[in-house]
Amino acid sequence: ASMEEVPRPTVQTTVKTVQFTTEPEVRKHPENRIEGSGSKILLGKSQEELEELAIALGEKKYRGRQLHLLIYKNKMNSIQDCAQLPKMFRDALEAEGWSMGRSTIHHSTISSDGTVKILLRLVDSRLVETVGIPVEEKSGGSRLTACVSSQVGCPLGCTFCATGKGGFARNLKPHEIIEQVLAIEELFKQRVTNVVFMGMGEPLLNIASVLAAHHVLNKEMLIGQRMMTISTVGVPNTINHLATHKLQSTLAISLHAPNQELRAQIVPSAKLYPLEVLMEDCRQYFQTTGRRVSFEYTLLAGVNDQKQHADELADLLHCWNLGRHVNIIPYNPIADSEFQRPTKASVLAFVETLSTRRITASIRRTRGLDANAACGQLRNDFQKVPLNAASAIT
Repeated sequence: ASMEEVPRPTVQTTVKTVQFTTEPEVRKHPENRIEGSGSKILLGKSQEELEELAIALGEKKYRGRQLHLLIYKNKMNSIQDCAQLPKMFRDALEAEGWSMGRSTIHHSTISSDGTVKILLRLVDSRLVETVGIPVEEKSGGSRLTACVSSQVGCPLGCTFCATGKGGFARNLKPHEIIEQVLAIEELFKQRVTNVVFMGMGEPLLNIASVLAAHHVLNKEMLIGQRMMTISTVGVPNTINHLATHKLQSTLAISLHAPNQELRAQIVPSAKLYPLEVLMEDCRQYFQTTGRRVSFEYTLLAGVNDQKQHADELADLLHCWNLGRHVNIIPYNPIADSEFQRPTKASVLAFVETLSTRRITASIRRTRGLDANAACGQLRNDFQKVPLNAASAIT
């Protein structure tokens, strides 16, 4: 049969047994509290909310606008750092239990290619990673991408992922996602132009915080929605929920395998969320939003990088009529892993096979190999004992 004649499978679109949990429905302006601290967080508030707060504390409305600039443009780390504000206002904010919501940098590494990885120490002393990736454009301009985490660790345990090996502690609050972008901007002394939710954790297991952070990054930090990407390996009942928000951002699906059997071996969560159900959800997402999803595929030497796998992948995408682009990611080696990085020849052969099948594929340039830039790798270097998912704070 030709590619267009591949029959679409009949799919049962519900999963009876689902062990995943997600955050409650996101509110447009969530009240952001650090778990267990009682502190109220300024980071994440809109200009209007900050103006209302200033008025409530006996200040003029414009003090709220000043505070907004100090938070998002000047990137102040604490209320008392905001010397432009009257001391009485600063003291009143602290007396009311407000804090800026910024974490300290625990460690950072700089790669020879300019990639910077930061470990932030959160209020509960957990460590979370974020990566800044500078790119010089051929036109002479530059782009700065922040790769942000959405969880402390990850509960999904993908076999090739360093984050999963480090265990899972809790979801990040919205301000703990937003501050990662501010930390990258501070370090590079330039604006972040692109944000990818591709760091530690599964974004759709923390969908409320991710959507709240996405809203602030767009509305308060003026990063265009089309400059943001949300990546997911797939969580039942969340892609359809995400579709209702009709974001202009890219939804990237981490496939990593062209069939259910192989995918379930390397992505354990696929046992509860079969590939065919995931693809049906992607099809529904496109029908609801009008935006095609993109696909990511990590090449593991001798596991999923053969010509037959490329042909199967092409069949899958043509079968479901879901886009014509795959982002190929040569595996970034991590310590104590059974997997190996594919050869350059096998990567090129895989891409060529897709090309002959009318699937456009790009090879993601591996960044930060000398800075432990594989997701979760640097965190694991500093946190030798894996986190215990049973004691997770949700």
